[in-house]
Amino acid sequence: MKDRSLLMIPGPIEFEPEVLQALGAPTTSHVAPNFIDAFGCALENMRKVWLAPEGQPFIVAGSGTLAMELAGANLIEPGDRALVLSTGVFGDRFEDLLTRHGADVTVLHAPIGEALDLNQVEDALKGGEYKLLTVTHVDTSTAVRMPIRSIGELAQHYNVLSIVDGVCSVAGEEIQQGDWGLDVVLTASQKAIGVPPGLALLVASPRAMEASSARSSSVRSYYADWAKWLPIMTAYEGRKPSYFGTPAVNLVAALDVSLRQIVDEGMSARFARHELLADAFRAAVQSLGMGFVATEPKDQANTLTACRYPNGVAAGDLLPAIKQAGVIVAGGLHPKIKSEYFRVGHMGAVCMGDILATIGAIETGLRSVGHQFEAGIGVATALKWQAEQED
Repeated sequence: MKDRSLLMIPGPIEFEPEVLQALGAPTTSHVAPNFIDAFGCALENMRKVWLAPEGQPFIVAGSGTLAMELAGANLIEPGDRALVLSTGVFGDRFEDLLTRHGADVTVLHAPIGEALDLNQVEDALKGGEYKLLTVTHVDTSTAVRMPIRSIGELAQHYNVLSIVDGVCSVAGEEIQQGDWGLDVVLTASQKAIGVPPGLALLVASPRAMEASSARSSSVRSYYADWAKWLPIMTAYEGRKPSYFGTPAVNLVAALDVSLRQIVDEGMSARFARHELLADAFRAAVQSLGMGFVATEPKDQANTLTACRYPNGVAAGDLLPAIKQAGVIVAGGLHPKIKSEYFRVGHMGAVCMGDILATIGAIETGLRSVGHQFEAGIGVATALKWQAEQED
């Protein structure tokens, strides 16, 4: 009997063996030649994964929240106006973050389970002198996906800097940072990037770098100041050591391995794989009599799904039963509907076998709590969906 369950939460995810091998290797010096090369290669491959050939990548020890801080702290000065587009818990975080850095913040809240209407966004941009806007590409609390290509176009049109929280989307959802005119796209290592937690990752456009350099006041955060980190990134990419703070050596080595794997897969193929698996999973969930927090198919993320419990089924009964069947999923996160849904991550190294195992465990759990459905319908539906897409 295996001694661990399949981890299908929205991060940390399941990791490739080669990534874990790099993580578990003996720790080297941060000025050792092999580490310098790994750091430099990781920076170069970030541009390929973000599809941002002219962008400036940053790799800093910290969480996804630090990545948000790296963006906001460097682009906001006291008195600047900022527009926050919120589709859940993580959109709301930007209001607090930017306010602490002195911004005058306006928040557009989408109804739970919906994306914001682009007309509403444009009306707000027309009516205010905003320096920047923030948008959560996929909010982990609702699994709602925003149309960031269109958001980027609006930001460019109204000369507003755009910050994309891609923590739950980068390397899983399609993002073409350069072509779409997105100024900052940030993420964390433990999601679709496929590396254990501990790295804040960000790519800034030339326009964002220029805006940061043109500040009239110092960045309020010492650790998050791009001016402190830029010489480090430049040095390592040039295969020279440098120092501001000690890098997370093993995590960066693991990142180098994972980014190489992602680039080898190819971004178009990777986006298509995530879409296929997400669609197959959602078809199976519907066949079992469940719905989704994200109400419109076009707004449903490919990296995770927020599944509503069937009538009469409670979280305290179903989630332990799914775990007993060998798969770990996540409970609800949005405070207003926390007890109404659970979340399944399907990103990174996930394959159809993982999807089928997860559906099978959900079926087992549902059966154990008395939910009525045709036995095996979920797994059969997913397989049928896959076959139809591959024909």
